[in-house]
Amino acid sequence: MYQKYKSAELVKPSGLDLKDRLVGVQRVTKVTKGGRAFGFSAIVVVGDEAGVVGHGLGKSKDVASAIAKAVEDAKKNLVRIPIVKGTLPHEQKGKFGGARVNIIPAAPGTGVIAGGAVRTVLEAVGVHDVLSKSQGSSNPHNVVKATFDALLQLRDARTVARDRGISLEKVFKG
Repeated sequence: MYQKYKSAELVKPSGLDLKDRLVGVQRVTKVTKGGRAFGFSAIVVVGDEAGVVGHGLGKSKDVASAIAKAVEDAKKNLVRIPIVKGTLPHEQKGKFGGARVNIIPAAPGTGVIAGGAVRTVLEAVGVHDVLSKSQGSSNPHNVVKATFDALLQLRDARTVARDRGISLEKVFKG
């Protein structure tokens, strides 16, 4: 799922204290010759609030099992996100479908300035100070995936130094 991101580090769910957050539940309808068949789809974000996060989608005839399936799906694709002093290492843009998300690091004490699905993802990651702007589609599925796109492109200074084969000081001082 995250093959296009070279810095994406997949994490196993065992031993982590994961908290699940519900992003949204939709009632979906399948029209058949016998009438309408109602079901539910739920999108959930799970995270340990210390840099590990994943998202999942669950579908079922009732809400509770749709959420349970979504949580199981989310635990299957957990990734580690770099966090520096409660915020992000740098500004980043993400996009998925019609959704565009811009996340910007903020000074300590700012809080999470984000709305809807972006806030849910950033809180699950464990970011305490961040600014964000969501543009285009407000569809929660695409907004969550756009936020993950932005988060998975983040790289901390150590990763940059290792990739370039230079010292950490040279990354900052040029």
